Amino acid sequence: MSPCNESTPFLQSLLSLLLLLLCTNYAFCEPLVNFQVAQSPPFVLDSKSHQCTTTILQRTFGSSIGDPEIVKYKPPTNCGTPNTWAGVTLTLTVTTNGTQYPRLAFFNFQNVEIWRSSTPIPNDAGHDGIVWTYVKDVTRFTPLFSKPGKFILQLDNVVQSGIDGEFAVTLEATIFSGSSRFPPAQRADLIIPLTTSADKTGGEASVPPGFSVEVTLPRNAVTAFAELQATASGDDTSWYWNIPNQFLSYFPPDGMRLIIGEGPFREVRVLVDGQVAGVAFPYVFFSTGTGSLATWSPIVPYGALDIPTYHLDLTPFIPILANGRPHNITLDVASAESNHQINQNWYLSGLLQVNLDSSTLPTTGNITLYQASDYALSTASGSNDSDISITVNASRSIHIEAEVIAGSGERTKVVFTQNLEYGNVQHYPKQDTYPQHVFQIASGETLSTHNGKTALQDTFTYPLLIDYETGTGAWSQFNYTYDRQLRPAPFIMGTTIVEHQVVTGTSNNTFNYTDTEGNTYIRQVNAAGNAITFDKEGGTLAPNGR
Repeated sequence: MSPCNESTPFLQSLLSLLLLLLCTNYAFCEPLVNFQVAQSPPFVLDSKSHQCTTTILQRTFGSSIGDPEIVKYKPPTNCGTPNTWAGVTLTLTVTTNGTQYPRLAFFNFQNVEIWRSSTPIPNDAGHDGIVWTYVKDVTRFTPLFSKPGKFILQLDNVVQSGIDGEFAVTLEATIFSGSSRFPPAQRADLIIPLTTSADKTGGEASVPPGFSVEVTLPRNAVTAFAELQATASGDDTSWYWNIPNQFLSYFPPDGMRLIIGEGPFREVRVLVDGQVAGVAFPYVFFSTGTGSLATWSPIVPYGALDIPTYHLDLTPFIPILANGRPHNITLDVASAESNHQINQNWYLSGLLQVNLDSSTLPTTGNITLYQASDYALSTASGSNDSDISITVNASRSIHIEAEVIAGSGERTKVVFTQNLEYGNVQHYPKQDTYPQHVFQIASGETLSTHNGKTALQDTFTYPLLIDYETGTGAWSQFNYTYDRQLRPAPFIMGTTIVEHQVVTGTSNNTFNYTDTEGNTYIRQVNAAGNAITFDKEGGTLAPNGR
């Protein structure tokens, strides 16, 4: 029980005075503010934009497995027509206290998963619970917000003896009208879900096995961009230090409970009628349950409140997808093992952003070049000398070209390429099931051009270094970077984000953001012992221009 709630009849007056002094001088009775370092959506700061805010839901999630919050949504009538909107945001505010594990949250709207998040772990040390607020830019889903529909928030939580934390959630949507600075945002003509479309879930599919959905595109579709959600769970939660099966015999049998097979490499694949259409080498998602409780308090890992998604251009397959017949789109996750199996489980979902031709005549064309293997090329090597060392490398090269002929007569040459690299090195002291050192890096570029003009470019580098204390399983250094450039990205402003976080007892964060409209945001913030020790902001998106 927190100090603010604890009292006895015998000492009630004295404790009341003492608690008043503590709350006044040390903010013990205020919740600890947790946050993910991130930029504000640029249009939020536009003073000339008219804003309309509506509360979508309010709910306290206690024992909520199989019991999501389901509400009806109606678009506002006082913020102009949807084709004049410059932006749409969701603002999530959550308070909690007690003891609880981190939980995943799935935001499903019109059967489309539009946001995936996780909950920080409550930390009541010197505070009355925790609170966090995150503003999510969902402008690219304007077609969904422009019509009535169903909103589902799935936040599976367990409350029982010793685990009593509940999550009090408020979710608001804000619509921003266009202005001279921020004109109406581009929007797709159609958004197609790649989800389970289940009535009482966020629509995410648990794999393995792979998840397939049957889709039929309009005959006059001319472009299709996929966006993927992928989060590891279960035995694959720490997939970056799983062991290739061929080296499991290096480890003593009495410690096998700490060693998980199927190797450390993972790729998320998208297949159209069984053909690989594109892949993603995923960023490592860290919940606040990774490491010790104080590690991610109050600064959570980058991506914990807004788990990154992955973008692919499926336009080369438009001549097939727009032929008027249903087609299977499959999402799965593959390893570098000989059978490409992974552990249970990953949560996957996706969507297609589709544009239509001005003509109602059918789109035609054909794929003129297809170079894509079923799986990534990989190698693995290991040494079982004085210590155990294991190295896994993988690479992926995809090149697809197509000619798309719209019913209006416009011809588009589409070239889609991916060149991705991956490496993972693990070091274990002999007779110790905990690693001493794990280093992993994934990097590469996804590039799509339409008639020579860039339609999608995703360039990324995700290095990760973890050092452990020998024999204890506790890590002494956690060092990672999210370095990603999305230009121009379908229906998303082109951005460059570089976040670097080093945790060695203290948490040191450096964040840099720029976009194609000239907006910038820089923040350096450090924390130790649940408190901010240094915080400096700058750039055009800094609050009050700081």
